[in-house]
Amino acid sequence: MRKFSLQTKILGLTFSLSFILIILLTTYYTYMEGKQIVEDRGRLALELSKTISVMPSIINAFDSEQPSKIIQPITEQIRKRTGAEFIVVGNKEGIRYSHPEPDKIGKRMVGGDNERAIQKGQSYISEARGSLGLSMRGKSPILNKNGEIIGVVSVGYLVKDIEKQIFNDISKELFISLLALLISIIGSYLLARSIRKEMLGLEPYEIAHLYKEKNAVLHSVQEGILSIDQNGKITSMNQRAKKLLGVKGSVRNLMIDEFFPSSQLYSVLKSGESKIDIELSWKQKIMIVSCTPILDKEIVRGVVASFREKTEIEQMMNTLSEMKTYSEELRAQTHEFTNKLYVLSGLMQLGEYDKAIEMIQDETSELQFQNQIVFEQINDTKIQVILLGKIGVASEKKIAFEIDPQSYLDKLPEHILLSQLTLILGNIIDNAFDAVANVKNPTIKFFATDIGEDIIFEVSDNGKGISDENVSSIFQMGFTSKEGESPRGYGLSNTDKAVKELGGIIEVQNGIENTVFTVYLPKDLLGGETDEN
Repeated sequence: MRKFSLQTKILGLTFSLSFILIILLTTYYTYMEGKQIVEDRGRLALELSKTISVMPSIINAFDSEQPSKIIQPITEQIRKRTGAEFIVVGNKEGIRYSHPEPDKIGKRMVGGDNERAIQKGQSYISEARGSLGLSMRGKSPILNKNGEIIGVVSVGYLVKDIEKQIFNDISKELFISLLALLISIIGSYLLARSIRKEMLGLEPYEIAHLYKEKNAVLHSVQEGILSIDQNGKITSMNQRAKKLLGVKGSVRNLMIDEFFPSSQLYSVLKSGESKIDIELSWKQKIMIVSCTPILDKEIVRGVVASFREKTEIEQMMNTLSEMKTYSEELRAQTHEFTNKLYVLSGLMQLGEYDKAIEMIQDETSELQFQNQIVFEQINDTKIQVILLGKIGVASEKKIAFEIDPQSYLDKLPEHILLSQLTLILGNIIDNAFDAVANVKNPTIKFFATDIGEDIIFEVSDNGKGISDENVSSIFQMGFTSKEGESPRGYGLSNTDKAVKELGGIIEVQNGIENTVFTVYLPKDLLGGETDEN
């Protein structure tokens, strides 16, 4: 089915309505105008006939020997001044004493409509066909001084002249109607063009499609999105935003101040400049907010804000960090085993079979021992993945990574996420790698147990240790004792934050020969919320 443009619809509708309305009004006005003209001419003819019938000069002329010589000049003068088509004065028998055509004087009046005036003495309006044609006539009796009827006055206007006047008036009205119709078409075109411009050249069905599409997009994204107008009233808010802000029901046309920290939005309304990744606090939640102005010809008409909880962003970043860590650890394992394969290949080529067999046996026994602990005593896949990766890194760096044979773990509670474990154990073990980098016989020991109410992880190293003055500062954001240009001081801070999120604690023992980090995580997360707020 063909879809007509908005401009065509407006033009068609306006033209049709204007045309019908103008035709109806013109027809009605023409009818009333014609009726009024006919009534006016009839009334004028009647009043004129009454006036002439009481003129003394006309009445007295009936007593003279030749009344027409007196009456004809008088009636012709009146006829010419009043514009009547004819003024005929006749006697009681209907013999003319005056007529616009003098040769018809003395002849009987034509039309047969004198009876009421001559016989009954009435004044009236009639329509009849006379010697000049069909006419509208005013008839009045002429009475003498004794009140006797002595004649009749007939004043008339030809119907064709009346119709001609009506046609002339109608022509003017039709011209005005056509002009009004033309103006309405031009106005409709300008209105349609203005509306189309306001709607950015889009048709209504396109706007409806965009509206549905916008709603689908708004409610499908994982970010909270809301918009306000220039007065600070909410114009839209998606479901994700309502969930993050704890809002239920419609909030359209309500002030933003009740539902969201509005200072940054008002700032963007005032300045017209976007603000990206602003950290805001709202009802014990940390939001990362980006605000963009809605511009109309460089005038700020509103603001759109998109936001997410900071914890969600951190989780995403942690996941990316995990993937990078796993990639690096797998690379380290591959590199290490590749080197060992090269060594074995060299021994085989040199005929050192005994040494090759000894090397294989050493590697096998070491792997069997490590794998026995990892796969038989550590029953949580998340911890297994982390330990296998760190064993590979330690092997590449020539660091002894020992898992305590007394270690034992069942499957961890579901609220302890892989991302949190990666932050906690990954950062502590990586710090241990750095601590033993320049010592002789570098060794790192790992112990884990879930006996009791807590899950305990312990990582110790024989590195250079931590100075007493730095022990209290190592978990502060940005603190580091390492040198280098790259940003540092975030690992242990993030570790401490992850431990606290799980309701646990972390302890540091700075001994003479080793440094020990111990993490206590409760099996039940009490008094807090999970990450799925």
